[in-house]
Amino acid sequence: MSEKRLIIDQLRLNYSGVFHLNDLYRMIDSWLYEKSYDKYEKKNEEQVLETGRKIELELRPWKKTTDYAKNEIRLRIFIDNMTDLEVEKDGKKTKMNKGDIQMIFDAFLETDYEGRWENKPFYYFLRTIIDKYVFRVYTGKFVGNLEADTRDLHQRIKSFLNLYKY
Repeated sequence: MSEKRLIIDQLRLNYSGVFHLNDLYRMIDSWLYEKSYDKYEKKNEEQVLETGRKIELELRPWKKTTDYAKNEIRLRIFIDNMTDLEVEKDGKKTKMNKGDIQMIFDAFLETDYEGRWENKPFYYFLRTIIDKYVFRVYTGKFVGNLEADTRDLHQRIKSFLNLYKY
C-alpha cells in the first residue's frame, strides 16, 4: 500500500456569470498537456433541471515525478443553473453559457505507488526511516513542485474566467 500525503486541502474557486464551457475544458486540457500530467476523468454527470443544467465533473490528473513518487491533483467542478445564451461581440453572435461554478482543488503526493517496499515488515520499517531522514530533501522538492502546479492551475482558471467579466 502506498502512502498518500495531502498537500493542498480544498483550495476553492467560485465564479458566477457568463463563460464558455468548451473553452474552459480546452484550457484545462492544454494546461495538463503543458505540465505533462496524464488526465483521468473519474466522474462526469449532467442533469437537466427546470432551472438549468447541473454538471458535476471530477478530474484526477497525475504525473510520475520519479519511480518512487507520483503527483496527483483532484479537481472537482460543480456547475449549477447553467443556461445557454447568445452574446453579441464585435457584431457577431456567439453561444455562451451562464451559471454558477464552484471548483475544489486537492493535491496529493503518493510515495511508493508500486508497493515495492510493502512486501515484508522490515522493508516497511526501512522505507519509513529512509523517507524521514534520507529522502526528506527530495520529497520536499516534490511537495513544492506539486503545490506550485496546483496553485498555477487555480490561478490560470481564475484568470480565464475573469476574462468574461469584461
